Amino acid sequence: MINNKVLAIILGGGQGSRLHPLTQERSKPAVPIAGKYRLVDIPISNCINADIKRMFVLTQFNSASLNRHIKDTYHFSFFSSAFVDVLAAEQTPGNKGWFQGTADAVRQSMHHFLRHDFEYALILSGDQLYQMDYDKMIEAHEKSQAKISIATIPVNAKDATSFGILKSNDESVITSFIEKPDASLLPDWTSEVSDEMKREGRNYLASMGIYIFNRDLLIELMNDTSTIDFGKEIIPQSIQKHKTLSYQYEGYWTDIGNIDSFFEANLGLTDSIPKFDLYDKNRRIYTHARMLPTTKMAGTRLDRTVIAEGCIISAAKIEQSVIGIRSRIGVDSTVIRTYMMGSDYYETLLEIQEKQIKILMGIGERCFIKNAILDKNCRIGDDVTINGGPHLENTETDNYVVRDGIVVIKNGATIPNGFVI
Repeated sequence: MINNKVLAIILGGGQGSRLHPLTQERSKPAVPIAGKYRLVDIPISNCINADIKRMFVLTQFNSASLNRHIKDTYHFSFFSSAFVDVLAAEQTPGNKGWFQGTADAVRQSMHHFLRHDFEYALILSGDQLYQMDYDKMIEAHEKSQAKISIATIPVNAKDATSFGILKSNDESVITSFIEKPDASLLPDWTSEVSDEMKREGRNYLASMGIYIFNRDLLIELMNDTSTIDFGKEIIPQSIQKHKTLSYQYEGYWTDIGNIDSFFEANLGLTDSIPKFDLYDKNRRIYTHARMLPTTKMAGTRLDRTVIAEGCIISAAKIEQSVIGIRSRIGVDSTVIRTYMMGSDYYETLLEIQEKQIKILMGIGERCFIKNAILDKNCRIGDDVTINGGPHLENTETDNYVVRDGIVVIKNGATIPNGFVI
């Protein structure tokens, strides 16, 4: 079985400053997506669907909620070798510092990996949205007798300058690689892609940051302490020395690098036929199993909206929005192009009376919310207007942030009655 040959290593990323304030109190892999999942559920689910069930998640910033989510979610049989373990950056006698890059994170954690038998290390990113058959990539790696395989995706000229771009020969063996090329260099970097990709103008092969390394080679490469990053150093330096395969993928894939891409990826789930398919029974996305009641709605007109479990909604209209678990929306409120993450718990009537809570969790009555992300457990009072868009300048306050016209209400923030953004 493939799963006995493969050890998956999921990189949690750095501080996640481009996703601030969503990463203010949690690591990037722990950021909630689609109203009920976390980003880390994507690579873990892809692994489980490929029968790869030995996984390490590497992180160093705000790892408490990620630890809790993984501990509460991924339970395998006592008689199985399956596991999902979080490895946070740790000081050891041989190392006193943080992870300096993707390769350095793997290097510092190698002593944990080498306690396990495996032939191939599958190295993944913890902040991408896609559904991929890793087993097919591993089969291609084995068949070609490659030492390294890189998952690649065709991109257009506009996007190519933001990625590592490579070229391969007729046998899909990579012959050259350039990191984030200048637009003037692109004519020399086109690759052979499918007719569909050509029609879309996607003629450049970009690295997806998904790698397979043979165990012995990974050990050898990690012994060189001068390299700290896979994309910038190890991959460019290795392709001339070790047979490196390009595994071309043409499905949906997006890198959740900033607030704008995160927002659009979530709203994309409301399309009639979304590019990221949560309903594919062969590619299930797993997450924490919650015993929540059904969602209850009264007098609400819905259009292109995804609603998670346990919500209580009396809004007038919700349009092109994702509404997360335990969300509450008051009477006569309008919600448009908004990702509402929901709440971690319900407030009981007794709590509301005893604590004299004036503004309840969720969205109050007669509100207008557009182009916004509402983080977990935030409180929006009555008669609040949040109207995001390009007319707003980037700004940050104690309760909210504006990035590229998107208003992000911070985790646990309270927006008073009648407030206007």
